[in-house]
Amino acid sequence: MASRLSPVFLSCSVAAVALQANADSISGTVENAGKPLASVVITAEPTVNGKPSSANVNPVTMKMDQKGKEFVPHVLAIKVGTPVYFPNSDDIQHHVYSFSQAKRFEIKLYKGTPSAPVIFNQPGVVALGCNIHDWMLGFVFVTESPYFAISDDAGRWTLDLPSGDYQLSLWHPDAAVELPPQTLRVPLEQSLHHVIDLKMSRRTGKPPGTLQAEGYADGF
Repeated sequence: MASRLSPVFLSCSVAAVALQANADSISGTVENAGKPLASVVITAEPTVNGKPSSANVNPVTMKMDQKGKEFVPHVLAIKVGTPVYFPNSDDIQHHVYSFSQAKRFEIKLYKGTPSAPVIFNQPGVVALGCNIHDWMLGFVFVTESPYFAISDDAGRWTLDLPSGDYQLSLWHPDAAVELPPQTLRVPLEQSLHHVIDLKMSRRTGKPPGTLQAEGYADGF
């Protein structure tokens, strides 16, 4: 199953690049407390006279894996209507679920790749968990805009956009305060830079350093 599906498993950056021909690139960096901040979703909403404008782009099938008892990637950004597969690459079973308003679903105990994807047909943030491994946490950010990117480990991001006016928004699962949207016009000569303050208490979604110390038994 995995080998048959692999051609449609494209990264967000590849999908974003494929969306646009003859586009201008804008780029930026995001930091927290002087350090690069990864997993920030940057969304550009095209506007006409200050109002959102539609752009017809077909969604591309995506995936969020489970490796080493964590969701990979930790944050996935997609367009509304995108099918997402949740393969389990671990040698143990996982039970994926979400109670988020934007998408409620569960995939009961399984290994390998489910035969059908989950389709995300409403915008919003979908928090994911595993019914077996409480520390596992992932997010699917669903947007109506076809123009989005995620910052890398160096806090850098790039978007290819047709010329025009946009409303730029940033989102991070651990942001203490949501930044106000920013209006900009493309082409844009200068690079952008944003600072996001994070919550004091944060969950990484990664396995505890010492399972026994965290109260988890062997075999998880």
